[in-house]
Amino acid sequence: MHYPLDLIRPDEEGPLDDTAPLLERPFSGMSLGLKEEASLFEPGEALTTAMNAAIALGEPLLATGEPGTGKTQAAYYAGWKLNTEVFHFQVKSETTARDLLYHFNTVRYFHDAQIHRIREEIGDLDKWQYVERQILWQAFDYGAEKGRPAVVLIDEIDKAPRDFPNDLLHELSQMSFRVIETQEEIPSDRKVQPILFITSNSERRLPEPFLRRCVYHHIEFDDAIVHKAVKRRQEHYKALGDGLLELAIRRFLAVRDRNLRKLPATGELLVWLRILALALEGEQRAEIASRLKDDSLGKLPFLGVLLKDHKDLLEIGGQ
Repeated sequence: MHYPLDLIRPDEEGPLDDTAPLLERPFSGMSLGLKEEASLFEPGEALTTAMNAAIALGEPLLATGEPGTGKTQAAYYAGWKLNTEVFHFQVKSETTARDLLYHFNTVRYFHDAQIHRIREEIGDLDKWQYVERQILWQAFDYGAEKGRPAVVLIDEIDKAPRDFPNDLLHELSQMSFRVIETQEEIPSDRKVQPILFITSNSERRLPEPFLRRCVYHHIEFDDAIVHKAVKRRQEHYKALGDGLLELAIRRFLAVRDRNLRKLPATGELLVWLRILALALEGEQRAEIASRLKDDSLGKLPFLGVLLKDHKDLLEIGGQ
């Protein structure tokens, strides 16, 4: 069944009568997730060399590049190729170094300690009951259990507070850390210590001591990345045919050549091609094809899928 792209129709009175299409929305088939799409990634020779060097040296691979160039996917590709698990740690603006290691449930501990005192029970509480293992510790356990190293992905490290990278220098270089509340040292078996992938969008420069401990690779956005990404997912875009597909890619690259505040990347392109394919499967085929062939970038269909800034839309000439 063809999915209709006109479910919301202001020209018709009242609400939608048949809501069945809402259960058939095609987004579920557009992306299978990072782990499921790992085999579709094309790392290229330079990135492959950097990954292999980092693995051999036991140092983190720091991958930079604009959003959508495949920095995150590279870690999942490595996990797939190495037949091991990926432990994904998403950095946020309030992230601390301890968030990567463990969490001590202070609230529950003090609550139980109060009850302990009220009941006049003998002995101290076992603090280990309040320790929760986080990503790096979980990766240590995985290596010990499976007999092979896991991949740990520290994603978008430049979003963390300034001290975050330096606070991890010892832990990442020694692959061990101390649980402050119990004074226990948590080491990783060196043979199965995690393989570290770290990504950055270069929103700010990382500290020099941290950079010295990494193998560095910058993923450059170029036409080859685009064509490889599209080729691996070509089945999603059958409705475009080879001619319109190549034309859509050229239009996308032309948009990127403009002076924009936020350049659309591979991720936006793949979603844009999918919505174009859906439209071309329906009654809008002639209109969509005509707008793609038009020399004016402002007439491109579904520009809001590619561009995410009002001033960028004005720059292109769209509304």
